[in-house]
Amino acid sequence: MSEWIDVGAETALAVGEHIVVDVDGLDVVVFKLEEGFYALEDVCTHDGAEIASGTIENDEIVCPRHGARFCIKTGQVKSAPAYENIEKFELKIELGRIMLKIIE
Repeated sequence: MSEWIDVGAETALAVGEHIVVDVDGLDVVVFKLEEGFYALEDVCTHDGAEIASGTIENDEIVCPRHGARFCIKTGQVKSAPAYENIEKFELKIELGRIMLKIIE
């Protein structure tokens, strides 16, 4: 079963900004890039720390702890010390709201 969850207004984020939302105990970071909105689980797969406070460089997020890099658009790991991708979530804009799809 899947469910769409409203996580905020489309206008709440400027390009290059992000928010972290709690979805039933799961932290999800929602990014706004030039190309649109993207959502990843807020966790570095290297050591389980949060990733949202990292630096955004183009379409990558750099882990603030050890420098692992991940593609914001896909969750794909781009550099060590991480070797596993971050879970990516589907988003859509509906009536000016950012909607996040959670699969249960």
